[in-house]
Order: sequence, then structure tokens, then C-alpha cells
Amino acid sequence: MTEQRTVIMPFLHSFEPGGVERVALRLCGAWMRDPAVDVRLVMGRDSGPLAADLPAGLDFDMIGSGPVPTAGWETLWLIIVMVVMVRRHRPDVLFAAGNTYAVVAVALKLLLGRACPPVVLKVSNDLARADLPAPARRVYRWWLRVQGRMIDHFTGLAEPMRAEIAHGMGVAGDRITVIDDPALADADVTTLAAIGAARQPAAGRRYLAIGRLAAQKNFPLLVEAFARVAGPRDRLAIIGEGGARGRIEARATALGIADRVSLPGHGAIAPALAAADVFVLSSDYEALPAVVVEALASGLPVIATDCSVSMRGLVGEFGTIVPCADAAALAAAMQAQSPLSKTQHAMAATAMRRFTVERAAGVYGRLFMRLSSRERHEPAMAVA
Repeated sequence: MTEQRTVIMPFLHSFEPGGVERVALRLCGAWMRDPAVDVRLVMGRDSGPLAADLPAGLDFDMIGSGPVPTAGWETLWLIIVMVVMVRRHRPDVLFAAGNTYAVVAVALKLLLGRACPPVVLKVSNDLARADLPAPARRVYRWWLRVQGRMIDHFTGLAEPMRAEIAHGMGVAGDRITVIDDPALADADVTTLAAIGAARQPAAGRRYLAIGRLAAQKNFPLLVEAFARVAGPRDRLAIIGEGGARGRIEARATALGIADRVSLPGHGAIAPALAAADVFVLSSDYEALPAVVVEALASGLPVIATDCSVSMRGLVGEFGTIVPCADAAALAAAMQAQSPLSKTQHAMAATAMRRFTVERAAGVYGRLFMRLSSRERHEPAMAVA
């Protein structure tokens, strides 16, 4: 008798670039190689450059919206699409790839009731959100508790997130699994280590940041810090795209450093890492950014804001942690940071090996099979 395969259904808004989406596609590719798993990816729409990262042989389900664009109301549209797809394909487990998909997950639990399969939410952002004003933070904490009541299982990206999820969402430990952020493939670790070994010094210091040009990343803070320490030959490159581009460019112009700050848009990460001396993360909040893992694996020292419970443990001796929203502290760290030694470079590359998609996919696969087995054999407990 052929063993029943576990049907998992990840869902994404689009192929627009984002760390959550990029990691989700990597996981889909790894799950495809698991003979016990059947992957049914659902997309809200098929636009965006990450379509090039779609694993070979992986099809996706989508409902055409005709001439009506859905980007402006993508969350509502994805909820509609997912209701149709769950009823059509009857998956065993739904996978919400990050915090931005929690509202879709909760809506599906409400709309489908007992017909909704177990949902796994990967917690991809900081839950404390100290950046929010007090009234908004109270609403946010209430929303986390709603997620804790409605969603079946949560995964954290590093061990410090276990307690954060338990406290913030009010869930028991048996509903939390820590799976180190699958930021890399095994082959990437070797490639990035080689990049670091071949890196050549430049006339000035080259600072690098990578991420969506969004308020969360606080790139204007980085520009201000760079302005305080930049010499004539120093450069800052910010790789990414988003709505905050105008604000970042305006800040660089106002500070008189526009000629030393480049915003080339989306681009390949490896060449950017090869052409940098220091990686800087200026975010107000994060969980465990894949770009920090990539930077460390390439031998770059990292300067990061204290924007998550996982950041100090991740960066460790390979960089500096500074308070959030403190331009003076960020500037001082940027000026003082020295390159990693060869020994540190090797240690960082070794430490980052735990963040591979091959390792994470297997842990996720076992979790999915356990949840789907419980759903099949103990439906009353699963609904409760």
C-alpha cells in the first residue's frame, strides 16, 4: 500500500521581493524533494521578480482577477483565493510564511471553521514592537493574543523566540517549534565563505545594507549615521526597493552625501556582499533577518540595532549591537568596527551552517506530518 503523502499549502501574495517570500520559495523547493510531502503553492498574483526563484517543476495555483488589479487589496484577495483553494484541494496543513500572513490565517480559521486544516505560522518579526506608540502597541498585543487562540502552531527562527512567542501570543510550549531561519542552502555557505576569502580592501570603507525600502528598516537613520562618519572615499550602498526611496534620497541630499550613497534597487546579494567591508542593519524591529546570516557567512562584520530578541545571539562576537533609533551610537559603531580576522571569518561561516534550508525543511516536514496525523486521527482535539 502506498503511504499517504502530506499535502501542505503555502500561500503568498505575489513574487514581489521580500525575505519572507524568498525563504518560502526556498522551502517549497526543498519540500518538493521529500517523497512524503506534496506541495501546493497558492499565489494571490503572479507578478514580481521573485518568479525567477520559483523552484523548477513547482506549479502554483492562482485565480485570475481579470482586468481588476488586486495589489491594493491583496490581503482580502488572498483570503478569497485561499477559501476556494482549500475547499478544492483539501490540504492537510496550511503554511503562513510570515507575520504579514497571520490575518489570512485567522480569516481562514473563522471562515472555514472545522473544514480548515491546521495552520502553521512562521513568526518572522519581533513581537515586542517597542517602536509603536502605546495605544497602537496595546492593539497589537491584543491581535497577537487573537492569533494565539486561532492558529494551531507557531515556529520561531531562533531559540530566544520561543519565550517571546509563548508570552506574546499566550500559547503553550507544545504549540511552538524553533526552526533556525532557513536563509541559506548548503551550497550557499561554501559560496559565501569563498566570497569572504577573496574580498579585497578598497580605498575607502564600504558600508552595505539590504532590505525593502520601508519604514521598518529605518534607512534614513543609517544615512544620518553614515553622514557623521563618512570620509571622502567611504561609500554606502542600500540594496532594495520600496516606498521609502524618496525619503532616503532626500535625507542623503540634505546631508550633502548623495554622491556617496547609492540605491541601485533590487540586485543579486552575493556581488554586493563581495564589494562591502561592513554590513549594517538599522531596523526598528526584526525577527532574524536572512541578510544578516548571509553577511556573516560571507565574513562581513555586522553592526545591527537591538531590534529583536535574537540579534545579540546571532551577531555575537562578529560585530556590534547598538540601541534602536540612535544615530550617534550607530555612527560610533560604524566608525569603530574592524574587519573580521581569518579565524573569526571561519567561525562565522561555521556558525551560519545551522541556518540552511535543507536542515529546516526536514524539521518542517516532520512537524507537518505530526499535525496532519493528529488532524486525521483526532479531529475533535484539532478543532478544539
